[in-house]
Amino acid sequence: MRLHHIKRIMALALAACLLFLLSGCAPKTYEKHTTSFFGTFDTVITIQGFAASKEAFDRVAAKAQERFKEYHQLFDRYHPYEGINNLYTLNHTAAQGPVKVAKPLFDLLQYSKQTQAATHGMVNIAFGTVLELWHDARDAAEASPADAYLPDMTKLKAASLDTDINDLVLDQQALTVYYADPALQIDLGAIAKGYAAELVAQEMLRSEVKSFYINAGGNVRLGHGPMDGRKNWGVAIQDPDGMVTADANTDILDVLFLHDSSIVTSGDYQRFFLYEGKRYHHIVSPKTLMPTDYMRSVTIVTEDSGYADLLSTAVFLMPYEEGRAFVDSLQGVEALWVLNDRSIQMTDGLQKSARSMGATNPAD
Repeated sequence: MRLHHIKRIMALALAACLLFLLSGCAPKTYEKHTTSFFGTFDTVITIQGFAASKEAFDRVAAKAQERFKEYHQLFDRYHPYEGINNLYTLNHTAAQGPVKVAKPLFDLLQYSKQTQAATHGMVNIAFGTVLELWHDARDAAEASPADAYLPDMTKLKAASLDTDINDLVLDQQALTVYYADPALQIDLGAIAKGYAAELVAQEMLRSEVKSFYINAGGNVRLGHGPMDGRKNWGVAIQDPDGMVTADANTDILDVLFLHDSSIVTSGDYQRFFLYEGKRYHHIVSPKTLMPTDYMRSVTIVTEDSGYADLLSTAVFLMPYEEGRAFVDSLQGVEALWVLNDRSIQMTDGLQKSARSMGATNPAD
């Protein structure tokens, strides 16, 4: 090749590089931004993400907040909202005839009904009549600890007669919901928050902020890895006897380094009351109609946040050996248990992500 041809090619290449740098095609610098809001799902929701500008992050975060509010209102069992047929509406009117609902609520009801068998019957959204008795007892204990009481077992057994998931009649074409049992009460507490976080995460993954960390009151959904050189986000596992703060590591039992995953924990330290010196938490077994005391907490790690929320409740209600076998039988699911003696057990696949097992998260 002649010398002037080589020089011409080099000049063109240099010009192309200069044009690339001067145009908007140059590699963008992404910075981390954070926002928090309260009032949806009765918890503080924090979103952290990497974006090309604060304006871009704020747009996506505002849409995420709007979506969380929308799903909170749809899935809310305790409050009506003008112009919305939500879960409160269903629990008060769906026994009188089919009620048309928005697709996100219908899809959640359908998903929960379809997956009940997969949880070994441990999670039943039709368990509302029983859970309401426990909710009333917890409210009474919080209002006056000296007047704490346990729900009467006779009443619990009577309430359990109205918990057949087959009485939840769904018409997919019409998007209507009907209760075949007039006493049926649906409770979505075991899945609603995680399911909502997954819907928000999927929308964010289609946005300009794909690298994010959503913490919805302990339900964590991770997007792509942080854009600061690290491959993974660090997610703390809370000590059931502690209170995690932003600057304290003393209440953290372990840290998991992950991305594109959901991490959901169920534990006895979330919503409980004391009666005669014993702790009674809010997670009630369909088998015994009582809260269990097999462990302090269980954390589920899998991709889908709704599925993780569902499984964390189910596994928390199982003895460790049964829960371990159950998790080991599932594809793409890992777990960490904090047992009553505060010892930690985790599935083999999770060990490579745990700080306690030697995992690190250095910058590339």
